[in-house]
Amino acid sequence: MARTETTASRERVTVIRRYPWPENLLNWWTIVMLATGGLLTGVFGDFMSIQNRMGLGTPWLFPYAVTVGSLTIFWIIIMIILMAQKKLQPAWVMLASFILIALFLAGLIETAIQLFGNVSVTAPRPPSSFFPSSSLSGTNANLECFQGNVSTYCNRYVNNNNIRGVSIDTLAWLEQNSICSQWDAAFAFWIIGLVFLVWMMIMASQVNNKRGFYD
Repeated sequence: MARTETTASRERVTVIRRYPWPENLLNWWTIVMLATGGLLTGVFGDFMSIQNRMGLGTPWLFPYAVTVGSLTIFWIIIMIILMAQKKLQPAWVMLASFILIALFLAGLIETAIQLFGNVSVTAPRPPSSFFPSSSLSGTNANLECFQGNVSTYCNRYVNNNNIRGVSIDTLAWLEQNSICSQWDAAFAFWIIGLVFLVWMMIMASQVNNKRGFYD
């Protein structure tokens, strides 16, 4: 007596959840945050180089800002990779944004204290008629320590001391003017980064509430 066997085939269905991220807004957000991370890394990295060249101590804000800027760029790169693979999860984005918000807020507060608070500032005296070179001697003769802030220093020695002409004094003024502008730019981009990170948390929350769609 012959025996008949029947084989049943099973079909495996893979469910992939995709989240409807607004691509245009996400692209603009990515560009701005890359610029923010790059500026913070570059500006405070330059400040560290200047402090080292002048033989001065490095405030904790400088390496902190370089680290935060580098972490921001690193996270953006990860986001770009996940977006390309359609695997960007809102929960991950909200968690990373929350961490970066805390880091940016600390950097913004310390930068504001240095710019506008009452702190002890050690900085070079720009060459001018108020400080004759004959009265200065020694390695740190051109350094001045006073109670104030970076903004006060910039107003006193840069904004109100417009030096022109082909001389070493003009080169010194241009360098200090550049440093003052970098401080202002860093402060502005701390704020911009903070605002855009809050915006990303809101965007990720809205995407998560839509619960995605299925392929």
